[in-house]
Amino acid sequence: MDIQFAWLCLIFPLVGVGLTPVLARIHPTLRDYGAVFFSGLAAFSAVTLLPYLFDQPSKLPIESVYVWLDAPIKVSFGILIDPLSIIIANVVAVISFFIMIYCLGYMKGDSSVMRFWMLMNAFIGSMLLLVLANNLLFIFIGWKLVGVCSYGLIGYYYRDEQKYWIGGPPPTKYAKPTDCGLKALIVTGVGDMLMLGGILIMFYYARTLNILELYQTSAVWIPEMAKSPGLIVLVSVLLLAGPIGKSAQFPLHEWLPEAMAGPGPVSALIHAATMVKSGVYLVARLIPIFYYGYWVAGCSEALTFFTLTAWVGVITAFLAASQGLVSLELKKALAYSTVSQIGYMMLALGVTGFSQGILVSGYAAGVFHLVSHAMFKACLFLCAGTVIHTAHSIYMHEMGSLKKYMPYTWFFMTIAGLSLMGVPPLPGFWSKDAVLASCLASQNYSLFIAAVAAVVFTSFYTTRMMGMIFYGKTSENVKHLEEKRAHLGEGYRTQTFACGVLAIALLVVGVLGLKFEHFFHGVFEYNLVEQLHLPVQHAEGNASHLFVPILSVVCVLLGAVPAYFLYIAGKWNPDTILQRSSFLQVFHKFFWERWYIDAFYNWFFVRGAVNLSNLVPPVAEDPWDKVVHKWMPSFITKGGYALLRFMRADTRDLTYNVGYILVLFIFFIIVTVWGLK
Repeated sequence: MDIQFAWLCLIFPLVGVGLTPVLARIHPTLRDYGAVFFSGLAAFSAVTLLPYLFDQPSKLPIESVYVWLDAPIKVSFGILIDPLSIIIANVVAVISFFIMIYCLGYMKGDSSVMRFWMLMNAFIGSMLLLVLANNLLFIFIGWKLVGVCSYGLIGYYYRDEQKYWIGGPPPTKYAKPTDCGLKALIVTGVGDMLMLGGILIMFYYARTLNILELYQTSAVWIPEMAKSPGLIVLVSVLLLAGPIGKSAQFPLHEWLPEAMAGPGPVSALIHAATMVKSGVYLVARLIPIFYYGYWVAGCSEALTFFTLTAWVGVITAFLAASQGLVSLELKKALAYSTVSQIGYMMLALGVTGFSQGILVSGYAAGVFHLVSHAMFKACLFLCAGTVIHTAHSIYMHEMGSLKKYMPYTWFFMTIAGLSLMGVPPLPGFWSKDAVLASCLASQNYSLFIAAVAAVVFTSFYTTRMMGMIFYGKTSENVKHLEEKRAHLGEGYRTQTFACGVLAIALLVVGVLGLKFEHFFHGVFEYNLVEQLHLPVQHAEGNASHLFVPILSVVCVLLGAVPAYFLYIAGKWNPDTILQRSSFLQVFHKFFWERWYIDAFYNWFFVRGAVNLSNLVPPVAEDPWDKVVHKWMPSFITKGGYALLRFMRADTRDLTYNVGYILVLFIFFIIVTVWGLK
């Protein structure tokens, strides 16, 4: 029966997508609660898999397969239940469920809410497909579906009304929601296509994309691949391009700050529970293959996979944390934090290949930090959505002294913020401590120093954020809202409930933090060593056992104390200090401009492509163009309009989207039939 629950876990949200328009035809309330209900069923199904981790780990992995195509080549679709998929599926399903509960209040009164519910459930179902699929082909299908759904959710306010613009304040440019969604789609798409190339090369040598078969036959195909010098390095780069893009790691990290254009719960879903975790998940999936290649098959090129992962992770952690020091937009500051914390996960997974003694500890640390980050970052983003609704502003300097109006939100956000900083005994402390300990054990001290510096930055920008929102002087914006007698208080009860549950979960996991760390270590040691037979060495002693947590706490204080005096106690004036120091002004400008990386990309790729297109001469008009560009869109949109009238939907919002989906579906059928020939 557990296998059926695993299937239902990814099926329920997708069923919710199809039934939402039907429920909307009956009653709007049924539509809203029905969408949440199906995400709740997915969460329940995921939870039923947890006993395998505690009582029956010897039965794992479990695979359930159905044949999809049998000729000319056999293509099967199935699910894989192992410790990694169980943990990540629960993170995705359970946290997404509480985000959906939050949406009941947050999206109340939105005219396009049906589209929102459909995209949210499609997003959750696609991510669960990605996590539970047993082969790289269907992982890639889920991967692309997640990207398409994120495009729709980031650009949810596609009419580009000015109140939904992000960026600024002047003279900094604003960004429109449609541009932000397109940016995310293009940047992640670059990584996706490179990753597909790596998957195809791997298939050429292994003759399979089944994950367990790739593990079991690695002794055959990895040495064969190694006979071509540089090929394993190429495959490592290509396969990592996808996770680097999807998880917003350097150098494909610039799309994530713009993902804030979507509604608040969308930010929580993308940044906490789903999309950015997919890259970490895939790297963890691939580690046994490259670990075997380096430590068993003796292919030195396989170490490239781990070296790239670790260095990309630590560079991203430092770079994004530095940008968070100066951000004024609340959700964008949290976005920089997400990029940075994902970097810590990548760092932990990267160092697993540096030594046989770090495989289990680094693997467990990366996954543990993924879990703790999902909890505290979901809580932070949901609280941020409530704060922005109350303050009617996206900027932290237009808030201030909101603690007296929003005591519950302040309390929940404080718990999540302390966990982000790494304050003991909250989960962020235990998981970050495990990451730093694994990094130190690798004896790569450059990585360790950069990671420690990012801890100081994280502590500073988190304290700064909390001070600018809830403490200090009341901003002119809030005073104006007081004069207008606008609502200054908590959000809807569903919003407070969702934030409260996540905050309580943080406290519980924090108290049991050390037990959770040992549990993850034991589960993955059994999975990687006993079941996959990967060679490891057990360290005789751990000299860093006490050093790392002490150093971590010291770094938290180094960042939090000055931020406390600047933004909470008000002893120092940050504007005055900045004006008096030209040295600080240079760094402030550098971090504010995002290290000029985004500006370079816009100049080189966007403007360069436009200039290049101007050099291409116009092509004579073909009569077939009229059919494709005039008649076909008219036919599709009219058909979509008739369908939507039946569903009583918002035709202005959905007609074009339905037409777009129908075109993609027809194209997919044509390509499939052509391929079968």
